[in-house]
Amino acid sequence: MIVGTAGHIDHGKTALLQALTGQAGDRRREERERGMTIDLGYLYAALEPGAGLTGFIDVPGHERFTHNMLAGAQGIDLVLLVVAADDGVMPQTREHLAIVELLGIPRAIVAINKCDRVDSARIETVHQQIRALLAPGPYADAPLIAVSSITGEGVESLRQLLLQTQREVQQRSTEGGFRLAIDRGFSIAGAGIVVTGTALSGQVAVGDTLLLGPQGKPVRIRGLHAQNQTADSAFAGQRVALNLSADRLVLEQIHRGHWLLADWLHAPTERLDIDLQLLASESRAFEHFQPVHVHLGTQDVTGRVALLEGASLPPGERMFAQVLLNSPVHAVKGDRLILRDQSAQRTLGGGRVLDPFAPSRQRRSPERLAQLHALANSEKLEEILPALLSFSDVGLDPQRVERQFNRPRNTWALPDDIRMIDTRQGPLLYSTARWEALKAPLLAHLARFHQLEPDQMGPDRDRLRRFTGTALDRPTFISLLDELLASGDIASSGPWLHLPDHQVRLSEEDEALWQRLQPLFEQAGFDPPWVRNLGHDEATVRALLRKMARLGLLHQVVRDLFYTDSMIRRLAAMLVQLAAVDPVIQVTAFRDAVGLGRKRSIQILEYFDRIGLTRRFGDRRQIRLDNALAQHPEP
Repeated sequence: MIVGTAGHIDHGKTALLQALTGQAGDRRREERERGMTIDLGYLYAALEPGAGLTGFIDVPGHERFTHNMLAGAQGIDLVLLVVAADDGVMPQTREHLAIVELLGIPRAIVAINKCDRVDSARIETVHQQIRALLAPGPYADAPLIAVSSITGEGVESLRQLLLQTQREVQQRSTEGGFRLAIDRGFSIAGAGIVVTGTALSGQVAVGDTLLLGPQGKPVRIRGLHAQNQTADSAFAGQRVALNLSADRLVLEQIHRGHWLLADWLHAPTERLDIDLQLLASESRAFEHFQPVHVHLGTQDVTGRVALLEGASLPPGERMFAQVLLNSPVHAVKGDRLILRDQSAQRTLGGGRVLDPFAPSRQRRSPERLAQLHALANSEKLEEILPALLSFSDVGLDPQRVERQFNRPRNTWALPDDIRMIDTRQGPLLYSTARWEALKAPLLAHLARFHQLEPDQMGPDRDRLRRFTGTALDRPTFISLLDELLASGDIASSGPWLHLPDHQVRLSEEDEALWQRLQPLFEQAGFDPPWVRNLGHDEATVRALLRKMARLGLLHQVVRDLFYTDSMIRRLAAMLVQLAAVDPVIQVTAFRDAVGLGRKRSIQILEYFDRIGLTRRFGDRRQIRLDNALAQHPEP
């Protein structure tokens, strides 16, 4: 169990821990000189023989060091709220209590300290103050114990209560990737660099490799301590010290706020969608795009908060919001964060992370808000995914989902109405109904294209994607097309896509012109006329011949030089025959076979290179046997 203190400055948190553990908390020279805790203190003690070590995190109570208190409060199992009997409830008592409530710390014990300084009436008065303070929140029934760290009064009762709570605390799940929020880094002679923190999820063992900090530097675990004892492994819920080794790793690269993560979890982000709660103690509403300090894990970064359901948030109310950060952070769904004002003097509120990879566009759309409601109302991936996908036309990246929920893919039990779509850039999760619903609009757009361009066989894939105006990225769109092609709902003629019953007909004017030009091509054999020599308006003829090339009736070998399909197939057959004699085809051999000049022969061969009939090696070529023309060259 990990216990964290909380409370106003000079209410005796450090002295009470010393009475409980026999260990001094303030070990820094400046802390001893000033008689005030400045940074986090760490103690480990067995509350009774054989009970195992309990970890204690002693936090500073001064308002100037609240950022240090926040770094120590992450991941604790129980908060020990200390209130001095002579002072009673003070400003930092209220702020620290608000912070631990916002962080969702599951248990609390309140110690009314310094009881040796006051009479029983005063203790009862402070008792009532505390009960009134706790009443609206989750710790309304938290036990209160009157103690004195000087006389020892109540200390044994507090110890027994802690022991009872320790027996009730359940070990945290070790599923998911390992996450440790670093709160200290230091160097030990002969060992090297050591970092400490609370393990928030997963488990780690000596020899494992983790990624450090926003840059994701790989580090190896040389050794570790769990709960201040040498161990081979550690798991979520323990205080952990890790001895790191890595190429060119120096202590200056490590800072409080950095994370140590399993490699697959590393995905720095600067946008978080959260469920925001503003403290009821605030005197005015929280405004849209207000600047804040954000405390997440042991990180303290600045940013702004975009409200998603209104222009302002009244005190004590909740609202979905998006945090836009000035520095990258790490988070998974369910992480708690605290917001403080721009000057870092006052706690404003906090919230739960719903999506650590928040979208920059459409963030206030009804569909997105519906997704956030689903994320806010459940913790189970399998329950949330159908709702997320029912409002998504672009699907979800499963790797992003793994990182968002800290759930490896092999632990998922996907509902039947969710499928994994394979694309050229990797798989995507889709609602089956949503995926099928994408097909009808695509077919309708293709039908409309045929209406607008009746003399074209159809668009190619990229033109059809532009024509539909779809939000799908190209790999997903191609996968959707491939399914429609496989099912026969769409047909293809070369690169052109069309509905199966679509037939292209030339206009009457085009048909009449081709009737006049066709004999010229048939009479010319292997040497058809250039566009300029066909005796008609060049632009009109060029447009017709290109249109026929798109229909597969002609082949454009070079600009303004077209061959009929039958002639191209005859040339291909001659090339295949040459290859049967000598697999390496020379330009001269082809030239002699067709009876054309070298320049024209090269133009034809380069066209065959482009359509994949031949593969060129310098000035030589070989037939590609997998090409359709190689297998069936004759019409």
